[in-house]
Amino acid sequence: MFKSDVPRLSTMRTHERVCEVGWFADLCGGDTDRLGKLDPSRRSNYEHCRDIVLTADSLGYKNILLPTSYMLGQEVLPFAAAIASQIQQISLLTAIRTGEIHPPMLARHLSTLDHLLQGRLTVNIINSELPGLVEDSEYRYQRCKEVIEILQQAWTQERIELQGQIYRFSLPSYPVKPYQQHGGPLLYFGGISPGSREVCAQYCDVFLMWPDTEEGLFESMQDLSKRAATYGRCIDFGLRIHVIVRETEEEARLWAKTLISELDASRGAQLKSRAQDSRSVGVLKQDALRSLGDEDDYIENNLWMGIGRARSGCGAALVGNPSQILERLHRYMDMGIRAFILSGYPLIEECHYFAKLVLPHLPNVRLAELQGRLPKLQPMTPLTTGEI
Repeated sequence: MFKSDVPRLSTMRTHERVCEVGWFADLCGGDTDRLGKLDPSRRSNYEHCRDIVLTADSLGYKNILLPTSYMLGQEVLPFAAAIASQIQQISLLTAIRTGEIHPPMLARHLSTLDHLLQGRLTVNIINSELPGLVEDSEYRYQRCKEVIEILQQAWTQERIELQGQIYRFSLPSYPVKPYQQHGGPLLYFGGISPGSREVCAQYCDVFLMWPDTEEGLFESMQDLSKRAATYGRCIDFGLRIHVIVRETEEEARLWAKTLISELDASRGAQLKSRAQDSRSVGVLKQDALRSLGDEDDYIENNLWMGIGRARSGCGAALVGNPSQILERLHRYMDMGIRAFILSGYPLIEECHYFAKLVLPHLPNVRLAELQGRLPKLQPMTPLTTGEI
């Protein structure tokens, strides 16, 4: 067991000292062995994205994030449906931008997918402007809340009854009953603005953070826990972060340098600007953190911010040997983090490195099972054997 001097959060939902170890699929483009270089052999086509998911599935990862953005690549729900029958044990963390799909039909899409996956569905709620629109933040927060309310009513109640500011529905819910029980698929959510945090605290199950200093992470966890408590709730915490692990620290740091060896500042800015979230509060925070780093972009031992030079979103990687990576992940678990969504460049090769050197030494679980969402036997729903 690793000794840790980090502060510990006592108000998370999952008190067991475990973690759900997930990976990342390149649905939005950008998988490469050199940041800033388009790699034709790793384009975001169906075959390559499928191979990433199947690799993570075969190596024992419990979850995999399928991201969404208005970019060249694969859209989440069609891709998830196509891959569902080919995977054996991994869950699909499907990113959903609220407002893009008529909410009752979104509930139906997700319910159908939950049945195809026999309960191995998790949902990453995205609260952002719709492609091509400039939207008021308060409007987006309200829309996000109402969409989540509709999903949760659809999955847990006899009817969808909502008279909101944006949506008004009175519908039976039997067409959208999920495979999972006691609340349906777990909802993961990320965002550091006060409005986003309030949405997560009130409605969601896992607050998914981007890299930060340990102090910064713990402050966010404390804030979300206090917000959730005002609604009589406890939530879990996750961390979305890249990883570079090798047999020695020197090898890992060398690969980090190699990744950015062909990147110039103008190309990095161009790549970052393609994403819808490129000017979000979270991305700007990642840029600010990088400015605190040393000449090699390290802001804490083994925490490297160089990824953010060419990538919008999660901008840091844990870099080191297996013992160093394990020590850092155990520190995060001691703090109260219960889910990791990892990735590395290139995605398939780094997936193998982590699975060989680190994954066997982690208490890897599926949060939906711990929380009683995933039934042991086929449930009686209108899409299985249940009455309508």
